Amino acid sequence: MRFFNTTGPCNPTNHYMLPPGERLQGAQLHRYVRDELYWMLHAPRQTGKTTFLISWARELAALPDVVACYVSVERAQGLVEVERAMPAICSAIRESAGESALPVPALPDADAASLLSAILREWAALVAPKALVVLFDEVDVLAGEAMVSFLRQLRGGFAKRAPGIFPTSIALVGMRDLKDYITSAKGGAAPNPGSPFNIKEDSAVIGNFSKENLAQLFAQRTAETGQKIEPAALDYAWEQSRGQPWIVNSLFKRATLRVLDEDDFSTVTVEHLRAAREQMILARETHLDSLNYRMNDPRVCRVMETLLTGGHAPEIVKSDAFQLCQDLGLVALNENGEATVANPIYREVLARHISYGEQLMLPPRNNFRWQAPDGTLDMDSLMREFQKFWRRHSEMWEQKSDYTEAFPHLLVMAFLQRITNGGGRIEREYAAGRGRMDMAVEYEGAWNIIEIKIIHDYDPPELVREEGLEQIRGYRDRAAPGAPAYLMIFDRRSEGKKLPWEQRITWENTGADADGVTVVGC
Repeated sequence: MRFFNTTGPCNPTNHYMLPPGERLQGAQLHRYVRDELYWMLHAPRQTGKTTFLISWARELAALPDVVACYVSVERAQGLVEVERAMPAICSAIRESAGESALPVPALPDADAASLLSAILREWAALVAPKALVVLFDEVDVLAGEAMVSFLRQLRGGFAKRAPGIFPTSIALVGMRDLKDYITSAKGGAAPNPGSPFNIKEDSAVIGNFSKENLAQLFAQRTAETGQKIEPAALDYAWEQSRGQPWIVNSLFKRATLRVLDEDDFSTVTVEHLRAAREQMILARETHLDSLNYRMNDPRVCRVMETLLTGGHAPEIVKSDAFQLCQDLGLVALNENGEATVANPIYREVLARHISYGEQLMLPPRNNFRWQAPDGTLDMDSLMREFQKFWRRHSEMWEQKSDYTEAFPHLLVMAFLQRITNGGGRIEREYAAGRGRMDMAVEYEGAWNIIEIKIIHDYDPPELVREEGLEQIRGYRDRAAPGAPAYLMIFDRRSEGKKLPWEQRITWENTGADADGVTVVGC
């Protein structure tokens, strides 16, 4: 029985899959081979790049006048010295040639600065009179002088490329466009016209699944096993994944093999996928855990802080940092043109990671009043406990935080996560330009709505309050109509402008009916 794959390239014998080449955007594959062109393919991790390259290499191999080979340069990761990186890449070339039943070039007697070009010349001669096409994968692992030398040697052979002389077409595949690699390799200096990047014809990308693709993918399982999926469950999978291929496969795989027993072919429901989603997040699978690694980049941190706080959108969207996050698949522009995290699952994983340090420093939840006698969540008591904690500890804790602007948001998230772990969940919404962060907290089946607003030096406090009341009512109507709602307002003005603690810590009920909101001043 085939299954939904989340580890390594897909193949149609073992895995349910859709042809990744159909999601290729901005590419003219036949022209690259026919016109002897070098080109770039970039897309985030685990979107189908390697699956596409392997399948396309097989297609090219069927042509009468072409020899194609897939080569991963991943073994050169961390080898910034040219003397170490080039032999590793040549070793990968020789190994890939053997695995593809092609003539294997010998390791040339050449210095490292010309080793790659020498082995490619010999390889082209060995397969002549056919043209040699090389698909280099994982190029983004190269760094520093190794990256520069790799590209410089390709550029050196480009002008003489011909069957028997040098590869006629080369694809360079990674997460980012080529200009970003040379910028990084040159310590932040932008590429110049003499750089080894001006031989690139196109930069293509592989897009995410469409909503229709999700139905097509699961239909393969239905055809083979009879197992169906509810339309609402497909909608939920789309909403949570936004078509990110690894997430889609992981949701379907967990729902069909773990939430449901592998021999249980019952119809997959929204609840099955909800359980699969929570399993994914708690398991910290490699793909999701790698998002946390990206947070080590200060540029990524700046973008995430802007998204968390709802900061100024035009400024962030135009930045190189936002472009980096887009290329990594972390952020996107939604249907309203708002800069936001690419999908709700990434949003949850990144939010948990960013607030994890604060969560670890918090006392155990039994130190706070948060539970009603019947075991339900007493949100009024919890909010008052937070106010006390914020007044006593916020100034000291903020000095330790890497996210000064987003510190209130992080502490609220950590506080809520500490309390709800094991009995509830939090759904978060945040995007640049919105000026707020929204959370829906579910505990034992009951929902509470929370919105965080910040008063800055340039903000009239009353305007922030009125804007927040309008926004939280709109969010509640969408997320959980009729649920209790709490508008948390933090006075973050500079010293001399912010109110003293006695006036900052406030509690106001705007009404007891379903439209009422509790305003929590902090």
